[in-house]
Amino acid sequence: MVLSHVESGRRDDREADLIRRAVGRDESAIRAIIQANNRRLYRVARSIVRDDGAAEDVLQESYLRAFSALPEFRGGSSLSTWLTRIVLNQALQHLRRRSEVPNSAIDPPQAQGEVIPFPLSGHPFIDPERAMAQRELCHLLERAIDELPEDFRTVLIARAIEDMSIEETAELLGLRAETVKTRLHRARRLLKTALAEHMDSLFSDVFPFQGKRCERLANAVIKQLVPGSR
Repeated sequence: MVLSHVESGRRDDREADLIRRAVGRDESAIRAIIQANNRRLYRVARSIVRDDGAAEDVLQESYLRAFSALPEFRGGSSLSTWLTRIVLNQALQHLRRRSEVPNSAIDPPQAQGEVIPFPLSGHPFIDPERAMAQRELCHLLERAIDELPEDFRTVLIARAIEDMSIEETAELLGLRAETVKTRLHRARRLLKTALAEHMDSLFSDVFPFQGKRCERLANAVIKQLVPGSR
Protein backbone atom coordinates (compact mmCIF):
# COMPACT_ATOMS: atom_id res chain seq x y z
CA MET A 1 0.00 0.00 0.00
CA VAL A 2 1.34 3.42 -1.00
CA LEU A 3 1.14 6.04 1.72
CA SER A 4 0.34 9.65 0.94
CA HIS A 5 2.86 12.31 1.91
CA VAL A 6 0.58 13.35 4.78
CA GLU A 7 0.22 9.78 6.09
CA SER A 8 3.94 9.15 5.72
CA GLY A 9 4.72 12.38 7.55
CA ARG A 10 2.41 11.48 10.40
CA ARG A 11 3.99 8.06 10.69
CA ASP A 12 7.47 9.61 10.74
CA ASP A 13 6.37 12.06 13.42
CA ARG A 14 4.96 9.27 15.57
CA GLU A 15 8.15 7.25 15.19
CA ALA A 16 10.32 10.27 16.02
CA ASP A 17 8.23 10.89 19.14
CA LEU A 18 8.55 7.24 20.23
CA ILE A 19 12.30 7.37 19.70
CA ARG A 20 12.64 10.62 21.68
CA ARG A 21 10.66 9.19 24.56
CA ALA A 22 12.46 5.84 24.47
CA VAL A 23 15.82 7.62 24.64
CA GLY A 24 14.49 9.21 27.83
CA ARG A 25 13.67 5.68 29.10
CA ASP A 26 9.91 6.19 28.88
CA GLU A 27 8.49 2.73 29.59
CA SER A 28 5.41 3.06 27.38
CA ALA A 29 7.50 4.16 24.40
CA ILE A 30 9.98 1.29 24.83
CA ARG A 31 7.12 -1.16 25.10
CA ALA A 32 5.42 0.27 22.01
CA ILE A 33 8.60 -0.09 19.92
CA ILE A 34 9.12 -3.66 21.12
CA GLN A 35 5.54 -4.70 20.46
CA ALA A 36 5.53 -3.11 17.00
CA ASN A 37 8.69 -4.96 15.92
CA ASN A 38 8.69 -8.17 17.97
CA ARG A 39 7.20 -10.56 15.47
CA ARG A 40 9.42 -9.55 12.56
CA LEU A 41 12.59 -9.45 14.64
CA TYR A 42 11.88 -12.76 16.34
CA ARG A 43 11.26 -14.47 13.01
CA VAL A 44 14.46 -13.03 11.54
CA ALA A 45 16.47 -14.23 14.55
CA ARG A 46 14.71 -17.60 14.47
CA SER A 47 15.47 -18.02 10.75
CA ILE A 48 19.19 -17.79 11.53
CA VAL A 49 19.65 -19.59 14.86
CA ARG A 50 16.88 -22.17 14.22
CA ASP A 51 15.95 -22.54 17.88
CA ASP A 52 13.14 -20.83 19.78
CA GLY A 53 15.04 -20.26 23.03
CA ALA A 54 18.17 -19.02 21.27
CA ALA A 55 16.06 -16.65 19.15
CA GLU A 56 14.56 -15.13 22.31
CA ASP A 57 18.04 -14.68 23.79
CA VAL A 58 19.22 -13.00 20.58
CA LEU A 59 16.18 -10.75 20.56
CA GLN A 60 16.57 -9.62 24.16
CA GLU A 61 20.28 -8.87 23.71
CA SER A 62 19.52 -7.03 20.48
CA TYR A 63 16.92 -4.83 22.14
CA LEU A 64 19.31 -3.97 24.96
CA ARG A 65 22.02 -3.04 22.45
CA ALA A 66 19.57 -1.10 20.31
CA PHE A 67 18.05 0.98 23.10
CA SER A 68 21.53 1.76 24.42
CA ALA A 69 22.52 3.00 20.95
CA LEU A 70 19.21 4.73 20.21
CA PRO A 71 20.54 8.25 20.97
CA GLU A 72 22.89 7.79 17.98
CA PHE A 73 20.09 6.71 15.60
CA ARG A 74 19.99 9.28 12.82
CA GLY A 75 17.09 7.97 10.73
CA GLY A 76 19.07 7.01 7.63
CA SER A 77 16.69 4.06 7.43
CA SER A 78 13.46 3.27 9.22
CA LEU A 79 13.66 2.26 12.86
CA SER A 80 12.37 -1.20 11.92
CA THR A 81 15.14 -1.72 9.37
CA TRP A 82 17.76 -0.47 11.84
CA LEU A 83 16.51 -2.88 14.51
CA THR A 84 16.44 -5.75 12.04
CA ARG A 85 20.08 -5.19 11.13
CA ILE A 86 21.03 -5.31 14.80
CA VAL A 87 19.13 -8.59 15.21
CA LEU A 88 20.80 -10.06 12.12
CA ASN A 89 24.26 -9.18 13.41
CA GLN A 90 23.47 -10.49 16.88
CA ALA A 91 22.08 -13.76 15.51
CA LEU A 92 25.17 -14.29 13.36
CA GLN A 93 27.40 -13.58 16.37
CA HIS A 94 25.41 -16.18 18.31
CA LEU A 95 26.10 -18.75 15.60
CA ARG A 96 29.81 -17.93 15.58
CA ARG A 97 30.01 -18.28 19.36
CA ARG A 98 28.11 -21.55 19.21
CA SER A 99 30.45 -22.94 16.54
CA GLU A 100 33.38 -22.32 18.90
CA VAL A 101 31.84 -24.54 21.60
CA PRO A 102 32.53 -28.31 21.36
CA ASN A 103 29.46 -30.27 20.28
CA SER A 104 29.52 -32.26 23.50
CA ALA A 105 29.00 -29.05 25.48
CA ILE A 106 25.92 -27.98 23.53
CA ASP A 107 22.55 -29.10 24.81
CA PRO A 108 20.02 -30.23 22.22
CA PRO A 109 17.72 -27.33 21.29
CA GLN A 110 14.45 -27.26 23.20
CA ALA A 111 11.49 -25.99 21.21
CA GLN A 112 9.60 -23.47 23.34
CA GLY A 113 7.19 -21.98 20.82
CA GLU A 114 3.46 -22.44 21.13
CA VAL A 115 1.76 -23.04 17.82
CA ILE A 116 -1.36 -20.99 17.24
CA PRO A 117 -4.13 -22.93 15.45
CA PHE A 118 -4.95 -21.85 11.93
CA PRO A 119 -8.23 -19.98 11.56
CA LEU A 120 -10.78 -21.99 9.62
CA SER A 121 -13.46 -20.09 7.76
CA GLY A 122 -16.83 -21.72 8.12
CA HIS A 123 -15.78 -23.79 11.15
CA PRO A 124 -17.04 -22.10 14.33
CA PHE A 125 -15.97 -25.15 16.35
CA ILE A 126 -12.54 -26.74 16.04
CA ASP A 127 -12.55 -30.32 17.27
CA PRO A 128 -9.44 -31.77 19.01
CA GLU A 129 -8.43 -33.90 16.03
CA ARG A 130 -8.60 -30.93 13.66
CA ALA A 131 -6.61 -28.80 16.11
CA MET A 132 -3.95 -31.51 16.38
CA ALA A 133 -3.73 -31.78 12.60
CA GLN A 134 -3.26 -28.02 12.35
CA ARG A 135 -0.47 -28.11 14.90
CA GLU A 136 1.24 -30.93 13.02
CA LEU A 137 1.03 -29.00 9.75
CA CYS A 138 2.51 -25.93 11.38
CA HIS A 139 5.35 -27.96 12.91
CA LEU A 140 5.94 -29.54 9.50
CA LEU A 141 6.33 -26.14 7.90
CA GLU A 142 8.62 -24.87 10.66
CA ARG A 143 10.87 -27.93 10.28
CA ALA A 144 10.94 -27.53 6.50
CA ILE A 145 11.96 -23.87 6.84
CA ASP A 146 14.66 -24.82 9.35
CA GLU A 147 16.13 -27.25 6.83
CA LEU A 148 16.53 -24.63 4.10
CA PRO A 149 20.05 -23.30 3.47
CA GLU A 150 20.58 -20.15 5.52
CA ASP A 151 20.74 -17.80 2.51
CA PHE A 152 17.37 -19.02 1.27
CA ARG A 153 15.83 -19.21 4.75
CA THR A 154 16.57 -15.59 5.64
CA VAL A 155 15.19 -14.26 2.36
CA LEU A 156 12.07 -16.40 2.73
CA ILE A 157 11.43 -15.10 6.25
CA ALA A 158 11.82 -11.49 5.13
CA ARG A 159 9.81 -11.70 1.91
CA ALA A 160 7.17 -14.40 2.21
CA ILE A 161 6.54 -14.44 5.95
CA GLU A 162 7.18 -10.84 6.98
CA ASP A 163 6.05 -9.38 3.63
CA MET A 164 9.04 -7.08 3.28
CA SER A 165 9.48 -5.68 -0.22
CA ILE A 166 12.24 -6.88 -2.53
CA GLU A 167 13.98 -3.53 -2.07
CA GLU A 168 13.74 -3.70 1.74
CA THR A 169 15.05 -7.26 1.78
CA ALA A 170 17.91 -6.43 -0.58
CA GLU A 171 18.93 -3.42 1.53
CA LEU A 172 18.65 -5.37 4.75
CA LEU A 173 20.75 -8.32 3.59
CA GLY A 174 23.16 -6.39 1.36
CA LEU A 175 22.02 -8.18 -1.80
CA ARG A 176 20.97 -7.20 -5.30
CA ALA A 177 17.24 -7.26 -5.95
CA GLU A 178 17.69 -10.00 -8.56
CA THR A 179 19.51 -12.15 -6.00
CA VAL A 180 16.60 -11.75 -3.58
CA LYS A 181 14.16 -12.86 -6.29
CA THR A 182 16.29 -15.87 -7.21
CA ARG A 183 16.75 -17.03 -3.62
CA LEU A 184 13.07 -16.63 -2.83
CA HIS A 185 12.13 -18.64 -5.92
CA ARG A 186 14.51 -21.45 -5.00
CA ALA A 187 13.35 -21.43 -1.36
CA ARG A 188 9.73 -21.77 -2.47
CA ARG A 189 10.60 -24.65 -4.78
CA LEU A 190 12.39 -26.49 -1.97
CA LEU A 191 9.46 -25.98 0.38
CA LYS A 192 6.94 -27.08 -2.20
CA THR A 193 8.90 -30.26 -2.69
CA ALA A 194 8.78 -30.90 1.07
CA LEU A 195 5.22 -29.80 1.73
CA ALA A 196 3.40 -30.34 -1.57
CA GLU A 197 0.14 -28.43 -1.39
CA HIS A 198 0.46 -27.43 2.32
CA MET A 199 2.75 -24.39 1.97
CA ASP A 200 1.21 -21.02 1.18
CA SER A 201 -1.79 -21.40 3.50
CA LEU A 202 0.47 -21.98 6.52
CA PHE A 203 2.80 -18.98 6.47
CA SER A 204 0.84 -16.63 8.69
CA ASP A 205 1.12 -18.74 11.85
CA VAL A 206 4.67 -20.14 11.85
CA PHE A 207 7.07 -19.17 14.66
CA PRO A 208 4.48 -17.24 16.69
CA PHE A 209 5.79 -14.65 19.09
CA GLN A 210 3.06 -12.67 20.76
CA GLY A 211 0.82 -12.63 23.81
CA LYS A 212 2.58 -13.64 27.02
CA ARG A 213 5.90 -14.41 25.30
CA CYS A 214 5.96 -10.92 23.77
CA GLU A 215 4.99 -9.34 27.10
CA ARG A 216 7.62 -11.34 29.01
CA LEU A 217 10.39 -10.18 26.69
CA ALA A 218 9.24 -6.56 26.84
CA ASN A 219 9.20 -6.72 30.66
CA ALA A 220 12.71 -8.22 30.76
CA VAL A 221 14.12 -5.49 28.51
CA ILE A 222 12.32 -2.66 30.34
CA LYS A 223 13.47 -3.97 33.74
CA GLN A 224 17.07 -3.43 32.64
CA LEU A 225 16.47 -0.11 30.90
CA VAL A 226 14.03 1.72 33.18
CA PRO A 227 15.02 2.07 36.85
CA GLY A 228 12.19 1.31 39.25
CA SER A 229 9.94 -0.28 36.63
CA ARG A 230 7.83 -3.24 37.58
